[in-house]
Amino acid sequence: MKLRTSLILACAALLLAVSCKNTPSKKTVLTQEETDAIEAQLSQMTLREKVGQLFTVRPEAMCPELEASGQGMYTYKLQTVTEGMVERSQVYPVGGYTLFAHNIDNPEQLKSFTAALHALPGEPLLSVDEEGGRVARIANNDHFDVPRYASMAAVGATGDPANAHESGKAIGTYLKEYGFDIDFAPDADVNTNPENVVIGDRAFSNDPKVAAPMVVSYMEGLEEAGVVGCLKHFPGHGDTRGDTHTGYVQSDKNWKQMSACEMVTFKAGIKAGARMIMTAHIAAPEVTGSELPSTLSPIILQDKLRKELGYTGIIITDALGMGAISQHYTSAEAAVKCIEAGADILLMPQSLPEAFEAVVAAVEDGTIPQARIDESVRRILTLKYSLKK
Repeated sequence: MKLRTSLILACAALLLAVSCKNTPSKKTVLTQEETDAIEAQLSQMTLREKVGQLFTVRPEAMCPELEASGQGMYTYKLQTVTEGMVERSQVYPVGGYTLFAHNIDNPEQLKSFTAALHALPGEPLLSVDEEGGRVARIANNDHFDVPRYASMAAVGATGDPANAHESGKAIGTYLKEYGFDIDFAPDADVNTNPENVVIGDRAFSNDPKVAAPMVVSYMEGLEEAGVVGCLKHFPGHGDTRGDTHTGYVQSDKNWKQMSACEMVTFKAGIKAGARMIMTAHIAAPEVTGSELPSTLSPIILQDKLRKELGYTGIIITDALGMGAISQHYTSAEAAVKCIEAGADILLMPQSLPEAFEAVVAAVEDGTIPQARIDESVRRILTLKYSLKK
């Protein structure tokens, strides 16, 4: 009887461990020929080409004309690829660009712009924040005739994950049409703090059991439309008061408490095959024992996300120009620390040249092993190959 009980417990433990592992999206299951092609490409890339793959930036980061104009980023309204951008992209062949509302005017302009960005060195992927509701760069532009949603909280309130699937597929369909590869959505946060000023109705629910199937369904809708979803903001921004755009923010929860709430949605997304997860800049001192932002924490990214939750996809940081990072670290320091912590893609550093050169120097002097860079580039190239299918 004791032996039988032991076997049952052992099987249950094995099933639990397997259930926490990332189930790869069918699109990321490559043929041997494709895998060999990735390894061949990786072996032929220069260090600068590899480092470039680790960066996703605003188009403005590549635009010397903006610097010469003396205008601010949002008043310049960069909406075409300039000669200066073409030249600078030879020096900094970044792997991705993120567009914002001021980069988008009308359907014809957007299609032309995304096509020109795709043609730049680095085979860049194009991303956008198009959650639905108040965070929607295209749907909130009156020049576009696309589906519009009051909020994801309103979708969650219906209690039917099919509505989240419909939202994801509809949004993914028009994003694909306009040349985007990645949507920084769905928001997988659980909005449990009424004083939260950042998440609010961007989250599907304040109940993780309601939010989890919504997150999965939305993500699967995006995937059906040919767009990669991105779960955010790990390890959860829904129970915070401050705004990481402007400064330091922390969660007071320990890991057991997070596992009962925030991790419910992320575990569900990982099990369903999430291909990208975005970090939060929040500190979690009850988990890590320090005030280090999660984006820079190997405990959060490696011990928890990779090892404990079994996530094998791409980890992308939240924007590194946000106050929670830029007020405490230089662009160079943040870039190196992010890679050391386990991030694959560095999103929008305050200074691309400073961050880029710092990573190159760190590899050259041995601070960051070449194998660590190859690990991230391999994940990124795998995603790019999968999108060609």
